[in-house]
Amino acid sequence: MTDLKKVLHVEASPRKQRSASLEVTRAFLDALRAKTPGLQVDTMDLWDMALPEFDGAALQAKYAGLEGRARSADEEIAWKAINAYADRFKAADLLLFSVPMWNWTVPYKLKHLIDLVSQKDVLFTFDERGMNGLLTRQRAVCVYARGADFTPGAGFPLDWDHQQPFMQTWLHSIGVTQVDAVIVQKTVMGPELDRASRDAGCREARELAQRLSLAATR
Repeated sequence: MTDLKKVLHVEASPRKQRSASLEVTRAFLDALRAKTPGLQVDTMDLWDMALPEFDGAALQAKYAGLEGRARSADEEIAWKAINAYADRFKAADLLLFSVPMWNWTVPYKLKHLIDLVSQKDVLFTFDERGMNGLLTRQRAVCVYARGADFTPGAGFPLDWDHQQPFMQTWLHSIGVTQVDAVIVQKTVMGPELDRASRDAGCREARELAQRLSLAATR
């Protein structure tokens, strides 16, 4: 990372002060701000936003692009709204996600956002060479929270985890290949294990912030 001036923080948890993913993310941001004077943080709270549905004019606008036809006025308005969300990703140097596990994967609000912005000529292109992500200068940090322990051998099959693999695949598809993860597990296995996991996650997040701030100054 050669520059670190702006962070886009995508909040996918509705639990706010009780959220493990947000608690660890706040520790990361506090440490990053301490090492990066003037850091800008653009927060996208998915539970305080009215994301547009991807149907009607928006869906037709997508296919207009794929078919090479001019968009109608309504389609152009819908497409500009989608691009406005994508522009916040493009403007950031670091993409930061607070992601709880819901039913083995990510919350539906986060999937909604991803489905909106993951469009040809918006966050990726594709041609005879395949899919080419457009966010090649950004890197990402994902803070994952899980109620159970998904460490290999801990009891859950590895193929039950569709949280981290989904985010990793999506980020790579839009060009983000440098992805760091902080994982907080056992958050519903009693207050002691929950607290210990959160504390360990906060320590790891602070250390990661230190490394990223150092990398940005090289």
